[in-house]
Amino acid sequence: MLRAAAFGPMIAAHPNRPAAPARMTPDLVAPTLITIDAPISRFLLLLGLGFFFGLAFEEFYARAGQARPGGIRSFPLLALAGGLLYRLDPQRLLPFCAGLLVLGAWLTVYYWRHAGETDAKGTPNVGLVVPVCNLLAFALGPTALAGPPWLAVGASVAAVLLLTAREQLHGLARRIGIGEIVTAGKFLLLTGLVLPLLPDHPVTTLTSLTPRLVWLAVLAVCTLSYASYLLQRYVAPKGAGLWVAVLGGFYSSTATTVVLARRAAAEPAALAQAQTGIVLATSVMYLRMLAMILVFNRPLAAALAPVLLGLSAAGLALAGAWWWWAGRRKAEPGAAPPPANPLELGASLVFAALFVAISLASAWARATFGAAGVYLLAAIVGVADVDPFVLSMAEHGPAQLPVAEAAVAILIAASSNNILKAGYAMAFAGPRASAAPVAILAALALAGVAVAARIAGLW
Repeated sequence: MLRAAAFGPMIAAHPNRPAAPARMTPDLVAPTLITIDAPISRFLLLLGLGFFFGLAFEEFYARAGQARPGGIRSFPLLALAGGLLYRLDPQRLLPFCAGLLVLGAWLTVYYWRHAGETDAKGTPNVGLVVPVCNLLAFALGPTALAGPPWLAVGASVAAVLLLTAREQLHGLARRIGIGEIVTAGKFLLLTGLVLPLLPDHPVTTLTSLTPRLVWLAVLAVCTLSYASYLLQRYVAPKGAGLWVAVLGGFYSSTATTVVLARRAAAEPAALAQAQTGIVLATSVMYLRMLAMILVFNRPLAAALAPVLLGLSAAGLALAGAWWWWAGRRKAEPGAAPPPANPLELGASLVFAALFVAISLASAWARATFGAAGVYLLAAIVGVADVDPFVLSMAEHGPAQLPVAEAAVAILIAASSNNILKAGYAMAFAGPRASAAPVAILAALALAGVAVAARIAGLW
């Protein structure tokens, strides 16, 4: 029909000529696709999401033995009503607002009528989940018709997950104390308030570092440490000492080494697990370093990836071999102490100061003594805190050092830090109990130095 309508005049003008093959131009096809297919797909999306939301709502309350307004029929109808009222006046939204007021008035009456009731456990029926779900189903119609599809799908899935995960979410709320909420607030403060206020230009001629870059380095360490802290505290099962050691490597391999070394001295039954955990924490430290470098300097990360991944794999293999050879003896559940809060503002300010100081020292050492000065500085700072040095090399290594020299400096710092942890293990656990992890840490340190010497062209 479309071809006849479009080319009818051409055929009539030349009755004795054979008709030329009709060509469907984009101008003729596009309006048909836009005016038919898109509204149909939006309409089907509206009904499908309303059906999905209503099915989850009805099934959830059916399992709980409760009858609530809404369900597999009501929610698609609410979504359809909201969509149609929106289409009547998509500019001023007067019909949609009127429908929203009517639905809100009915839900207010329902809430007022049932607010005084209690369930079988005596809990007052004052929840807002049912009215909110009905309002969300009503708003789902115009969202599916006018908004991007991902918004309607995402809102529906999020609503279903929040609805059906009631017990898990309430259990999580009971487990989390007020201190954890304050910690999360500190994290939001560091990321959402402090960072946007910092200038992104140098404030002194002594260094090209900007306050924003310094704080980004602080956030990189804090984010990794905070994620590890949450996993250790709320996800890792009690008594899973090896898992705690792995997560501790992302948090702080030095602190984890001290804790496990003390545990090895105090609990002979947990000796094998503590020894293995010390090696695991250091093995994971290489992955932590690679992740931080990748955020700020991809060329440097690409150069160091084979070395750091190789050292991490070697450490994991040695830890597994020792755990198998030592008999896989398990420690008593709950023996490991909880990790400390990694988001203390004082500690963050100290880290920022160390980062700036090490960056200035690296620039001075490079200008005065060349690459050898930076290598010596790497060996010195490795016995304190390796993270500020690694991030200073990652953020401004290309401006001060070639990639190869920055890689050598980072490997030296990591090896120096391994020697420090070996010393901590020997001091807190004793020479005999710490012999195995000390030997492995020393081997990893020597391997790192050997690779650094190879990159530097010393052999």
